[in-house]
Amino acid sequence: MNVLMGNTYFLKRDPSVWSMRQPYAPLGTLIAAAMVRQAGHNATLFDATLADDTREWTDHLHSGSVDVAVIYDDNFNYLSKMCLLTMREAAHDMLGAARRAGVPALICSADSSDQPAAYLAAGATAVILGEGESTLAAVLADAERSGFPDLQSRPGLVLSSDPAYRTRADLITDLDNLARPAWDLVDIEAYRRIWMRHHGYFSMNMVTTRGCPYHCNWCAKPIWGQRYNSRSAASVVAEQASLVQQFNPDHIWFMDDIWGLKPDWIAEYASETGRLECRRPFKCLSRADLLLRNGEIEALETAGCDIVWLGAESGSQSVLDAMDKGTRVEQIREARQKLAAAGIRVGFFLQMGYPGETLDDLRSTRRMVNQLMPDEIGISVSYPLPGTPFHDMVKGQLGDKKNWQDSADLAMLYRGPYRTEFYRQYKRVISRGFRVRQAFRRLTGQTRAVDRNFSKARELAVLLYSVIVWAWSSAAASIWRYVPHQGIHALPERLSPNQASTPSPQE
Repeated sequence: MNVLMGNTYFLKRDPSVWSMRQPYAPLGTLIAAAMVRQAGHNATLFDATLADDTREWTDHLHSGSVDVAVIYDDNFNYLSKMCLLTMREAAHDMLGAARRAGVPALICSADSSDQPAAYLAAGATAVILGEGESTLAAVLADAERSGFPDLQSRPGLVLSSDPAYRTRADLITDLDNLARPAWDLVDIEAYRRIWMRHHGYFSMNMVTTRGCPYHCNWCAKPIWGQRYNSRSAASVVAEQASLVQQFNPDHIWFMDDIWGLKPDWIAEYASETGRLECRRPFKCLSRADLLLRNGEIEALETAGCDIVWLGAESGSQSVLDAMDKGTRVEQIREARQKLAAAGIRVGFFLQMGYPGETLDDLRSTRRMVNQLMPDEIGISVSYPLPGTPFHDMVKGQLGDKKNWQDSADLAMLYRGPYRTEFYRQYKRVISRGFRVRQAFRRLTGQTRAVDRNFSKARELAVLLYSVIVWAWSSAAASIWRYVPHQGIHALPERLSPNQASTPSPQE
């Protein structure tokens, strides 16, 4: 059977992310393609990541050589599992093209797992729920025996003939036996050229785990739920050694929701990369409390970690508690200081606008950034994704728009403490204030420059521009702070997951 594999995260349709020129291949799609091959089928790839449009996908469909089309979105990349409208629109276009070409089409993604009926209506023959490799293999085997019209309901599959069937397949627990990503299907050199032109090095992506066992109430888990499974360090390093031998990347991004959770795993990883001589600088995501475990940061340093991104979220303890984050501001501070002492850079993910967050809470976040000066920051507003306690909290406040168009949308989809315009300006207040301090520290030699394009002239330009934007945004945020919601006042109290989300009668 000839299987056309595709993904829907067109990087060029997410301008703020595309502007960074840090493209990564759709790892989940490549793992699924490798599994398709392992089951005895032929696999070709439409890689939307660097594509301008869907013409190549459509050309494949009309070539006469495709038996089934599979849209399998990468559920490791936190950007591509955000249920963005740009991805939904691309998926619907691709499913419609398959329908017009008379090619059966399957889809597996976070958004289609949440809303299978919409994807069936758009042209999907079936929607694969949650973790999809095993279900996909079973569906292809069934279709090879009796054809797609005779597909039967099974766990993990929703058919147009049986759209209410929602039981999910069991999760894969032995990750070491999964097929390695089908990297030969990717135009590696296209990715390398972009990285080298804009950053002077080439980064590739890997994954070591699936899922996250923590309970942050805003975190969507449509694929793996609350389950967490990990590969062995030996398996991960064997794959890394193969990547180094074939493609010689300069850097690795580990895309896990949380990296190195198991005790002693990082130390084992460090030992194996040394033994196989395949060590590379890497980026990973972690939690402040995990990094404070005995020997953790030392193991990261030995392993060659370049930067750890922390889900810091807020500088206000009351906001962290409302989020069920399970960390403390003091832990963020301590982890930042210890990582810096070990020569490991730190990124902070930050959120604004969580229900009940006050202006003082926002100022606490801003102070935390200014005092701790992480090496990078990423700022968003809280985004209610289906299936989360946070979404349940605010679903009574959601209007017609329930998803962002792209990752820079930053629209308040619920009745937050302030309007969307305030948060867009306050994001610039924090980020540009951070850039001012960062540029000043580089100019005065207080921090190492990691950008190959670093120069005093460039940093002076960044400093001047950031000061202007910061001043303008500070004034604009002050104005928008006093502009009420359209006829609706901000909520005065902090919400928790067990509080009702419906408006009060006077509202």
